[in-house]
Amino acid sequence: MDLSFLDRPEILETLFPVAYSLYGLPDFLRGSPRDLPTYAIEVEDGVRVVCGFWVAGKKCPSILYFHGNGETVSTHEWIAPFYIQKGINLFVAEYRGYGSSDGKPTISNMIADTDPIFRGFQEIISREGFRDSIFVMGRSLGSVPAIETALNYQDRIRGLIVESGAANNFRRLWEYMGIDSLSLSPGEENPFLNKVKIRQITKPTLIIHSEYDQIIPVSEGKELYRNSGAKDRRILIIPGAGHNDIMMVDQSTYFNTIGEFIKTNA
Repeated sequence: MDLSFLDRPEILETLFPVAYSLYGLPDFLRGSPRDLPTYAIEVEDGVRVVCGFWVAGKKCPSILYFHGNGETVSTHEWIAPFYIQKGINLFVAEYRGYGSSDGKPTISNMIADTDPIFRGFQEIISREGFRDSIFVMGRSLGSVPAIETALNYQDRIRGLIVESGAANNFRRLWEYMGIDSLSLSPGEENPFLNKVKIRQITKPTLIIHSEYDQIIPVSEGKELYRNSGAKDRRILIIPGAGHNDIMMVDQSTYFNTIGEFIKTNA
C-alpha cells in the first residue's frame, strides 16, 4: 500500500518522538550498550538501522523484536537478561533516526524496512551458526512492523508475540490529535490495519496486554486476539498494569508466559 498520506509532520513528530525531538536526546537513548554485539542493516541505499543482539546461545531460539516509539536498543539492556534466563536470544531492531540509526522514520519506511530487517536478521542467524528458530515480537508501535513481518514471512517463523499492540493501529492517536481517523485509515477492512493482517497469520500467536493501558486500551488487545487467524492463539492480560509498567507489575507471569510460548513452539 502507498502509506505516504500518513507521513504528515504532526503525525510523525507524535509517533516517533525520539527521532523528531526538538530538544535533543538524553544520553540513555543514544548509541548502544557497551560490549553488546550490534549489526547495521542497510534498509535503503546509504541508510542503515542499528540492531542489538543479546545472545543466550547458538542453539537457542531467537526473537526479532520491534520496540515501542519511546525506546531504542539501549533501553533494552535491563530487559534482555530476562530473555537470556529463559534461553532466548533477543535481537532488537531500531527505527530510522533512533539511537545510532541513519535517516528519519516515517510510517511508510517503518513498514518497508521490515523486509530488509528480517532478511538481514535471517542472514546473520545463518552466517553465524544460530539455530533456525525465529519468533517475531512487537511492543506498542512495534506491533505494526511485527505483524507486517509475521504476515510476509510466516513460512520462516515459529510464532508471533504482540505486546500492548493496537488492532486499529493509530486511530486512538488520531482522535487524541483531533484528526479525522476515517480520512487517514478508511474502513474497518483496510488492509493496513493490524486486525485485518493478523487474520491471515496462522502461526502460533501470543497477545499480551495490560488491564489499565491508558495509551492503547485493553480492548485493542482483545480485538487482536479475536481476529487472530492462528489455531494456537493465546492472550495474557496483566491485572493492575498500565502501558509502561506492564513488564514490572507481574514480571514473573509476563516472562514465564513468553518463555513457555517460545519453548512450546521452538
